[in-house]
Amino acid sequence: MSLQALADRTRADFEKAFGHEPHWLAAAPGRVNLIGEHTDYNDGFVLPMAIERYTVIAAAPNKSQRITFRSSAASDVATVDLAQPVKPGPKGWWANYPLGVLAGFLARGIRPEGFDALIHSNVPLGGGLSSSAALEVATATLLEAVTGQKLDPVKKALLCQKAEHDYAGMPCGIMDQFVSVLGEENHLLLLDCRSREFELVPMTDPSVAVLIANTNVKHELTGSEYPTRRKQCETAAELLGVPSLRDANSDLLEAKRTQLDEVVFRRARHVIGEIQRTVTAAAAIRAGDWLQVGRLMYASHASLRDDYEVSCPELDAVVDIARSIGTKGGVFGCRMTGGGFGGCAVALVRTDGVESVMRTVEAEYKAKTSLTPTMFVSRPGQGARLLKG
Repeated sequence: MSLQALADRTRADFEKAFGHEPHWLAAAPGRVNLIGEHTDYNDGFVLPMAIERYTVIAAAPNKSQRITFRSSAASDVATVDLAQPVKPGPKGWWANYPLGVLAGFLARGIRPEGFDALIHSNVPLGGGLSSSAALEVATATLLEAVTGQKLDPVKKALLCQKAEHDYAGMPCGIMDQFVSVLGEENHLLLLDCRSREFELVPMTDPSVAVLIANTNVKHELTGSEYPTRRKQCETAAELLGVPSLRDANSDLLEAKRTQLDEVVFRRARHVIGEIQRTVTAAAAIRAGDWLQVGRLMYASHASLRDDYEVSCPELDAVVDIARSIGTKGGVFGCRMTGGGFGGCAVALVRTDGVESVMRTVEAEYKAKTSLTPTMFVSRPGQGARLLKG
């Protein structure tokens, strides 16, 4: 579904729910990370792009001091009384994301009047494509329009990140919100997660496309995997005598190997290698060296699978199938993307081979897992914008 079609559907759903036209329409994209996984909270580099899948919010004033959020994906309604402090709801509640953003605006003294809002999204949920950041950034974009106060883009991204930390309870890095705010059509975003400086890397070659394959699996975890790996990285940095793993290199890691237990060593080896792979991949994309980018993607996946241990059999299956298709069949490279343990893989493919690659991946993945993947192709998309208002 195109952004225009999604906006039209959201507008129609709003009219059905509230009986009149929306005054504002705001949109923000999900993202896929081409390379640079689990580097963001280690002060490293990431190389994401906004995808052509969006969260759209339609809204209109309601002449009250209440804000209502409805979602086409949920049956309940979130109501905020602006005369009362904004508080998060139960853990895991979808409305905590927009509520956290609203709280961030109020904390800055930016106070909206009451309005009704309806949310619609075609960013896959739970697939590692950052549906949460798309919702946060779309909410922030809407609130800018409602209040007439536009935020600095970097401050806007940080406000949305804080909403995810404080209201959704997820200690995410800065990548997702940054690319949802700052993404540009036909460009990747090389983001330095320490300095927060970023560079737009052109990806304008029409012969190359990005294929996203959702395994449609999300393994149930104890909930400790993400914070445990963060702690292991912090431990490694401390033992290596550096502020963060961004400041380490493979020579230092090898020299201090005996001081690190084997698991901590492997976690650090992934992060140090992944930071370098990300910078190298950005240079290869600028040069149009797609074979090199593909090699780096496969190396990234192997490191995430073996050293960081965040892959799963289904993600490994997609990557193995892509590798077996190879460059002759139209695949340059493939890797898991996102936090891991399920969700999506991302592949760099020749545009003229997309249909054939998708057919092969679907058939072979089905044969290996008895599951059907959900796939789509995306060019690097545009970041958040106001569509109406």
